[in-house]
Amino acid sequence: MKIEIPKNNILKKNQLELCLLDIKKAKGIPNEYYTEDACLKVEQEKIFNNGWFAIGFINDLDQPGSVIPVTYFNNPMLIVRSKEDNKVRVFQNVCRHRGMKLIDEPTVLKGAIRCRYHSWCYKQTGENCATPHIGGPGINFHESIDKNELNLFEVRTHIWRGVVFVNPDGNAPKFEDMHASIIKRWEIFDQELYTDQTESSFKLELNSNWKLAVENYLEAYHLPWVHPGLNSYSKLEDHENIVNYGNYSGQISYKYNPIFSTGKKFKDFKNLGSEWNSKGEYIVLFPNLIMGVQRDHTFNQIIEPVSSEKIIEHTQIYYSDPKMLDQKYQSTRLENAHLWKTVFEEDIFVVEGMHKGRYAKHFDGGFFSPLMDLPTHVFHDWYARKILQY
Repeated sequence: MKIEIPKNNILKKNQLELCLLDIKKAKGIPNEYYTEDACLKVEQEKIFNNGWFAIGFINDLDQPGSVIPVTYFNNPMLIVRSKEDNKVRVFQNVCRHRGMKLIDEPTVLKGAIRCRYHSWCYKQTGENCATPHIGGPGINFHESIDKNELNLFEVRTHIWRGVVFVNPDGNAPKFEDMHASIIKRWEIFDQELYTDQTESSFKLELNSNWKLAVENYLEAYHLPWVHPGLNSYSKLEDHENIVNYGNYSGQISYKYNPIFSTGKKFKDFKNLGSEWNSKGEYIVLFPNLIMGVQRDHTFNQIIEPVSSEKIIEHTQIYYSDPKMLDQKYQSTRLENAHLWKTVFEEDIFVVEGMHKGRYAKHFDGGFFSPLMDLPTHVFHDWYARKILQY
């Protein structure tokens, strides 16, 4: 079914076109695209289903047989690390027989994926391997049924920097082609990543639209007032915009200086140039992945849109060497995770506050500072072009 922009007196094409103007004249995304469920359905089709977006972390599938069910836009999917070949795949989380949801909670499978309704079974690689009584009691085959046509629907998948991405409609350009710019920019960090899911992962639930979490993260403008602790050593004037229209944007800090109360330091990634001694880069890879790289650790944050006014932020922190997961670094890992969680928690009131403000009748999308809001304008421009199919 083709999804169109709702045709009413509020959601007009020309309002989104204002996002495409020069930043000095541009307006932001109209209110309704933050508050209306109808607009979330448009986003599902024009932004998420036909592109690449993040749905999970491969480190959460820590052993063969691990499965994690996820649902985006009411689309149930199942991330599987197969025992057969240790490969991570994503399937539609439904039985091919009558559409029963297969798995409700994360688990580790001993064997096949089994439907609890009529006990149809699938290998962890997706092939149908059992159709009990399909030809009558005690008869597990039928001449009109080809089990090769009853495998689980596989979702197009790509893994980069520990993140599982999907392209549900299967028609997007290759991930490596679509995101060649950021892959090239961060190729020096294309190294093994190590994490402890218990100590280096956390999630936050916010009453807000997903786009507002993206927008807040893109700029450093708010640091002096929202993050006084962070701003005490990485000040507003120590930042620079990262701008890549059509793909990603964010910021650079030139005063990254990892100091922990434990007195310990994490091992740096290999072969970094001297510019990384005090530099950190923080971007949003559109639509829903927040990423950060520093010399001694990196992180990913997936923004999960639950509804037009609720999101879950899933964060995972990574280190350069497996020794950083040793017991002697535990206190330092916990302190590092606490520091990042505190930063993201400090943002909650502004992200939720902006969402509340989007119900104001006369707010017109807002304005952009030509200098301070440039990364935000990159996102609004990208979003409007996706919705309008420009």
